[in-house]
Amino acid sequence: MIPYAAPVRDVRFVLEEMLEHGSLALPGFEEASPDLVEAVLEEAARLAGEVWAPLNASGDRQGCTRRDDGGVSVPDGFAEAYRAYAEGGWNGIGVSEALGGQGLPEVVASAVQEMLHGANMALGLCPMLTAGAIEALAHHGSDEQQATYLPKLVEGTWTGTMNLTEPQAGSDLSKVRTRAVPQEDGSYRLFGQKIYITWGEHDAAENIIHLVLARKPDAPEGNKGISLFLVPKFLVNQDGSLGERNDVTCAAIEHKLGIHGSPTCTLSFGENDGAIGYRVGEEGRGLNHMFTMMNEARHKVGIQGIGVAERACQHAFAYALDRVQGRSPRSGRNDCTISDHLDVRRMLLSMRARTDALRALALFCAAQLDVARHAADESERGAAQARVDVLIPVVKAFSTDQAVEIASLGVQVHGGMGYIEETGAAQLLRDARIAPIYEGTNGIQALDLAGRKLQRDGGAALTQLIDEVEGTARALSATTELAPLGEALAGGAADLRAAMATLLEAGADPERGADAVQAYATPFLSLAGHVLCAWQMGRAALVATTAIANGRDEPFYTAKRQAADYAIRQWLPVGRAQRAVIEAGMASLAAFDAAAH
Repeated sequence: MIPYAAPVRDVRFVLEEMLEHGSLALPGFEEASPDLVEAVLEEAARLAGEVWAPLNASGDRQGCTRRDDGGVSVPDGFAEAYRAYAEGGWNGIGVSEALGGQGLPEVVASAVQEMLHGANMALGLCPMLTAGAIEALAHHGSDEQQATYLPKLVEGTWTGTMNLTEPQAGSDLSKVRTRAVPQEDGSYRLFGQKIYITWGEHDAAENIIHLVLARKPDAPEGNKGISLFLVPKFLVNQDGSLGERNDVTCAAIEHKLGIHGSPTCTLSFGENDGAIGYRVGEEGRGLNHMFTMMNEARHKVGIQGIGVAERACQHAFAYALDRVQGRSPRSGRNDCTISDHLDVRRMLLSMRARTDALRALALFCAAQLDVARHAADESERGAAQARVDVLIPVVKAFSTDQAVEIASLGVQVHGGMGYIEETGAAQLLRDARIAPIYEGTNGIQALDLAGRKLQRDGGAALTQLIDEVEGTARALSATTELAPLGEALAGGAADLRAAMATLLEAGADPERGADAVQAYATPFLSLAGHVLCAWQMGRAALVATTAIANGRDEPFYTAKRQAADYAIRQWLPVGRAQRAVIEAGMASLAAFDAAAH
């Protein structure tokens, strides 16, 4: 497998030149500096490239093993690599100093996460879920729960999981049946089964803290009867030491298409006297509390997809520059590498441009998260949160859909060797394929965007973003050499605005509105993703053009301009076509219903 090199220069381009390190100017980050961020990125790149990445292929081949005692052994080297990560303080990079973390901006933490997932997606899933558990407890845990569990989670000595899905309750969590029986001491005993639990059992950390959706025996049916419970693998004594093993066991591990190094478990709660758990937050508001964790995870799943896309790019470029085959269309030589063939060049440029665009949008979203959490002005925080609410389903769904396509193109660049496991290209495609499914399938993300976020504020937050897209289009049009990009981007913004109006009008229809929005939410999210990514590449083109004019590193910035040109003039039109799909579909929804039956 081709060695992985974390894309530090590309990440710095986004953080330093596109976002201008805006997060560092926010309250709470006074001690963080551009030099510190650069050092953090370089050290994260070393960890990713030297420690995590070499285990990616071997972890895929070896997989995880459920032992006779119900424990799970992760692939060789995984536990040590995780401990190197935790001992380096990486688990708390984006956690506030008040909770024992490093207190760096979310945008920096997200950049580091991309590197780690690019290096080893299966291993990266472990701290990704822990980060969500930290977020949920920090917002909803009692003082005692925070004091007992957060320090160990933040330092990475303990890991966290999210337990939602049951055999009869996939995406419809209102069907959750796991019972939580109250005890006289205020604790609960849980009985039930959860499936698809990522890193639900393993031997890489001292303890595992499960956050579990369950309902009391007398709770009402539906969402309002669900509460959130904390269930440790090992009970914790008053002095913080580990006590006896709790009544939660791994009944099985899944045999999956990809991410073989990640133990995906079926967990059984209460095979004996019941798994001891503690309610987190308010009774009956478990779903609301869990969404704190899920939103954190959804953004990071998008980042995860980008990491895999980046590695697929690196694989494809390296292979194309090495593989000798065919006659060069330019020099006429018969011993050219396949990188000389224009169809291969088109695929490589498509992979690179899309990966750059996805990274820029995801880090822009992370920067908005920083503003929403830390800005001094309340109205500024609220506006940023509204943007985040719109952007997270796009980052999660669009990035992961595109990651699958990019990884598939990587296989295609390899030709027949891409279909052979030894090259590593096939593993990237297999690994990437889960990301559009978990943490809420991408169809659910589309419904969240078009059916909830858009209808909730009448499109106000998205309208503001479209206004900014149009502002970038005007700036491009005012620059002679970039004017064609400005025209194309303006057209994309107009299409997104028109499609938004169509969905808002449909949503207001009391008879068919919900059906119409549901039927065409996915095309709408695709359109939004294409336009917002093209917007970021337009901004990148403006930055690169200024840099070239100032005599800076012309090959790097020229490549950024070429990627922007491709993204806006050749990739954006694919997304713009979704406007016609939406409008035609709305006009013939009855025919759509008939075809479905």
